[in-house]
Amino acid sequence: MDKERLFQRIEKEIDSVLTEEQSPKLARKKICEILSKLSGYDWVGFYVADKEKKLLRLDQFVGEPTEHVGIPFGKGICGQSAESESTFLVPDVSKESNYLACSLKVKSEIVIPIFKSGIFVAQLDIDSHQKSNFGTDDRKFLERICEKISILF
Repeated sequence: MDKERLFQRIEKEIDSVLTEEQSPKLARKKICEILSKLSGYDWVGFYVADKEKKLLRLDQFVGEPTEHVGIPFGKGICGQSAESESTFLVPDVSKESNYLACSLKVKSEIVIPIFKSGIFVAQLDIDSHQKSNFGTDDRKFLERICEKISILF
């Protein structure tokens, strides 16, 4: 199955979660599980923004446990994304000077901010054990998903 068709199938699964699941927390967990089915989406999780404290707090995730349960804005890829409120696509994390290693297995990462009523509220963080796993197609797909799931925050 080509990637675009796979993205369409995954998006339909997420749409079903958004219409059927009553608990936002459970819906976020299910969305992590759905996205982790994609090849190279080895760690999928949400960080919720505490804008007052300028801190990201780990929410639901699928993958290896991480010690990074609180990340200050500006620190690491997630913190930089939070500070700039923009998507970060990193093909090779070893080339990043401000990278927070969650696992030695992680080779590439994408972080997408989530906005509710125009305000940054959370982010979707996805790590891959493969270099250059994420491209423009992943970015567009995930940004579209993050627009839809903003209702969960």
